[in-house]
Amino acid sequence: MMTSESEKLNILILCTGNSCRSQMAEGFIRNIHFETIDVLSAGIEPKQLDPRAVTVMREVDIDISGHRSKHVKDLMNIGFDFVVTVCDGANEMCPIFPGKATVIHKGFEDPPRLAENAATEEEALRHYRRIRDEIREFIEELPEWLEDK
Repeated sequence: MMTSESEKLNILILCTGNSCRSQMAEGFIRNIHFETIDVLSAGIEPKQLDPRAVTVMREVDIDISGHRSKHVKDLMNIGFDFVVTVCDGANEMCPIFPGKATVIHKGFEDPPRLAENAATEEEALRHYRRIRDEIREFIEELPEWLEDK
């Protein structure tokens, strides 16, 4: 993994809505791999930032409340080294990026969909926390994933 400031990897985290999973992944990368990775996140069909995602990330001392959803089309001219799709929809609809970007897929379940029938807010947040923790585990191992590509 590259370590000098000028040699940081440039990564895009792509999801359908850029409201939850990709935002959590971006927050973890900024927190864990800030010395070696520059990261942005975007969506195929961006929606507003999910407040429950903000809540569960705050629980692990990462503030994503200032993040905003972005459309992948607005980032097409950035030279990404890797594009990581974190949902099946984004993987299926992932655009072709100019240059050398390698696309990697690591799908996670959709917390809003899992929480749709929750009887309480606490029950809904349990889904978000589980997916958050799965994303954190993946992000912690991301350098090893990238070395294999």
